[in-house]
Amino acid sequence: MAKTSKSPPKASAAPKLLAGGNPQIPKGEGDGPVQAYIAAMPGWKRDVGLKLDALIVGAAPGVKKAVKWNSPFYGMEGEGWFLNFHCFTRYVKVAFFRGTSLTPVPPGASKHREVRYLDIHEGEALDAAQLADWVAQASRLPGERM
Repeated sequence: MAKTSKSPPKASAAPKLLAGGNPQIPKGEGDGPVQAYIAAMPGWKRDVGLKLDALIVGAAPGVKKAVKWNSPFYGMEGEGWFLNFHCFTRYVKVAFFRGTSLTPVPPGASKHREVRYLDIHEGEALDAAQLADWVAQASRLPGERM
């Protein structure tokens, strides 16, 4: 009788990093896919992702999460999405979908009329109080349906 050898179980491969080091994470609803995205963020960007996620959860109680188009999205149940973030080579871009309705308006302009951005670069101090205020404001506005 020939012996059959069993292959060891395959370890799950680390997510592929797309252009700019953005993790390729399967689309999914809930905290799990968002945490997988953050865990796969390269280098210093992972710390930014952890801080952003904690800040968003603290500033918008009851926030819902998902990964869509290889980016974490945050929204309120029944109201749509108000924010996402995405890794680029030299920064993490936070997008406020109704950013022109925030006070003060976030600094980064967009080709989309209402969208405003905040770019976070390595070593840059994050103004947590301002960001939390923007998140709280954004969470109370009608969100985007995607």
